[in-house]
Amino acid sequence: MCGIAGYFTRNHKENLNSSLEDAQNAIIHRGSDGSGLYINNHAGIGLAHTRLAIQDLSPLGHQPMKSNNENTVLVFNGEIYNFKELHTELLSMGVKFLGHSDTEVLLNLYSVFGEKMLHKLNGIFAFAIWDNNLRKLFLARDALGVKPLYYSKIGDRFVFASEIKSMMHVLDDPGPLDYSAIDRYLSFLWCPGEGTPLNCVKKLLPGDAMWVSEAQIERNWSWYQLPVFRKKVTAPRKKSSLIETTCDYLRTAVHRQLVADVPVGAFLSGGLDSSSVVAFAREENPDIRCFTIEFINSDNEGMVDDLPYAKRVAKHLNVPLDIVRLDPVHMAEDLPDMVSYLDEPLADPASLNVLYISRLARQNGIKVLLSGAGGDDLFTGYRRHRALSLEKYWKWLPNSILSFLESTAENLNTTNPLLRRFRKLFNGAKLKGDNRLVNYFRWINRSDLFALYTTDFRLELSSSVSEEPMIDFLSNLPSETEDLERLLALEQRFFLTDHNLTYTDKMSMAEGVEVRVPFLDLDLVEFASQIPSYYKQRGSEGKWILKKAMEPYLPRDVIYRSKTGFGAPLRRWLKVELKDWLAETLSPQNLNNRGFFEPQAVQRLINDNESGRVDASYTLFSLACIEMWCKNFLDKPVAQNSIQ
Repeated sequence: MCGIAGYFTRNHKENLNSSLEDAQNAIIHRGSDGSGLYINNHAGIGLAHTRLAIQDLSPLGHQPMKSNNENTVLVFNGEIYNFKELHTELLSMGVKFLGHSDTEVLLNLYSVFGEKMLHKLNGIFAFAIWDNNLRKLFLARDALGVKPLYYSKIGDRFVFASEIKSMMHVLDDPGPLDYSAIDRYLSFLWCPGEGTPLNCVKKLLPGDAMWVSEAQIERNWSWYQLPVFRKKVTAPRKKSSLIETTCDYLRTAVHRQLVADVPVGAFLSGGLDSSSVVAFAREENPDIRCFTIEFINSDNEGMVDDLPYAKRVAKHLNVPLDIVRLDPVHMAEDLPDMVSYLDEPLADPASLNVLYISRLARQNGIKVLLSGAGGDDLFTGYRRHRALSLEKYWKWLPNSILSFLESTAENLNTTNPLLRRFRKLFNGAKLKGDNRLVNYFRWINRSDLFALYTTDFRLELSSSVSEEPMIDFLSNLPSETEDLERLLALEQRFFLTDHNLTYTDKMSMAEGVEVRVPFLDLDLVEFASQIPSYYKQRGSEGKWILKKAMEPYLPRDVIYRSKTGFGAPLRRWLKVELKDWLAETLSPQNLNNRGFFEPQAVQRLINDNESGRVDASYTLFSLACIEMWCKNFLDKPVAQNSIQ
């Protein structure tokens, strides 16, 4: 796990050496074990790397790494889990190795197979390879997008990096904002697709690769597509066999991802996913150190007490458990700085939990943590999966009744959690097909959101539709794909990548910790896609097949507990601890200066939220995150964003 950055310019007279060093320093938190630069002024190429040493801790794992003939140079962020098998294959082909890092395997794999190397990889990665013979730059990102990679093409210059803040040092002028992306951040709390707040900065999509020649994008293609796009090969339908095979695939994935030359720990929330990972990890490492959170003074909505379950699992599996004790009041103090860590204006305060656990792990000498992320996205588990299963009981109703349900839900007091869920269930009740599926991810009605925008902002949006990336994605799925599988595809392609994995990477790497996600092992992903959907969501029971698979290994009260997730009392924070901060951040002066949002409309929303007439906490927090992002990335020198 590391940080990478680089540039490719056609103007060979410009000297970007110092800018590249600044870009490197901006992501030094991603790897404090070493750093390196490769600069070829004649070719107009510069590569930067910050190293978090996980495999081959010796100087032989140092990057940028050159091939034996120095014709290729690699900067790489991530882990290749099958690198030992690939190492053996390359040795049989006569390839010589100096060390035993996965970085050297990756470099030699390119030398032998070129771009076809991608189909041999099982891992999490974002990398750039300079091919001096071809005079081209080759970039690629892992299949599910666990590792981030941003790029920009402006004029004679191509720039890339693990984080946007790094790129800002090499971009002469970041240019205009991407209003469509900002609209998506506000609609969903994260931005689906390639967009970022800057029009010139894009995400390299999961499973995509790119060739850059003469600082121009020559070719951009998908080297991996989710299994849902391919003809479905159904897994064995005999329940006992299917349960056993699910267990085998997850065990193999966990064991595969334990490979490291440093100590490996694990998140342990007490939920099914993290507990399953720990159960199989302890088979290889009986003393694996686990980490969880205890919220003190937490009689607040949104704070779920998972600690008893985490302790129950730790005792059952006989593994050590370290506890981060958090006071929600003190957590609130970190929220204004959260956007700097996240690099994108993701409005999810629960991401702080990853930061705190990673910090404690690193203080205890742990550089790698296993996570249960991805379980819900493969096997179901979110409330929207259950909501979708309930639609069969009411979607057949006439439009007049659906309109009544929708309007009734719209007027409910959403300060009550149960009524809030009821409102979300029937929001967009009349929507059909893919539009209905996408609506499950929306946090605010389109009309309510547009009421907050200035006239100029609405004009900038023009005909832009926030749902477009997801609708376009769904339109390419085979027509026979059932709704639950379509919803899971949205989870895997967008919510998982653009939300969960993004904040997990940024918050863990802020503390120099690598997070691995066994549920996203490619073999497991492929197998899970073959499991009939009725073995995943059975009525109101999500993750049915995974729960059955884990019955021999975990206590039943842990397996069959109600679904929870990382919580945060944001609703209270904005009314108490962060009330003044919110008022200042979204002050009329700030809003007028920025020109995005109507001050009067925003103030009405703040007042309605405080009075309890509406629950607009996440919308208000999202507005504040946009403003804080602009202040951090546009109004101030970027150097201050370097995280220490």
